[in-house]
Amino acid sequence: MGNRAKEAVSRFMQGYNCAQAVSSVFADDAGVPEEVVLRAATGFGGGVGHTGGACGAASGAVLVIGLSFGSTGPDEKEAKDLAYALTREFIARFVRKNGTVSCTELLGCDLSTDEGLARAREQNLTRTLCPRYIEDAVEILEEVLASVTSGRPTMR
Repeated sequence: MGNRAKEAVSRFMQGYNCAQAVSSVFADDAGVPEEVVLRAATGFGGGVGHTGGACGAASGAVLVIGLSFGSTGPDEKEAKDLAYALTREFIARFVRKNGTVSCTELLGCDLSTDEGLARAREQNLTRTLCPRYIEDAVEILEEVLASVTSGRPTMR
């Protein structure tokens, strides 16, 4: 496990949500203050606000792609196309490694239901399963970004 992945897992274990843990370790690279990244990532934790949707670790990685390469308006088609391409590549690699980006499928329970949330807590699923997804998200994101940033001092 690389240093950035270790730091992200450490942050998660300290109480940051999965999306915050992944995205915050890339804040400097994206040129965005860490507190802004943490705020922006908050709602993506627990499969997007405990809805069981997309994995927060994957969502955090997509947030970093947008902050680093995203468009700021309709005239920036190249930036949007690049962000979409990097996102597709990230998602494809994450799915290849883990089978899905669905929080519900990754955890084997639905956090949007009282019983699913209770089961996740009883079985300590987020503490036993999510660190691996966080590590994978960081490592895959590093690989995807390296394909674009090699030779560039900063991403933005």
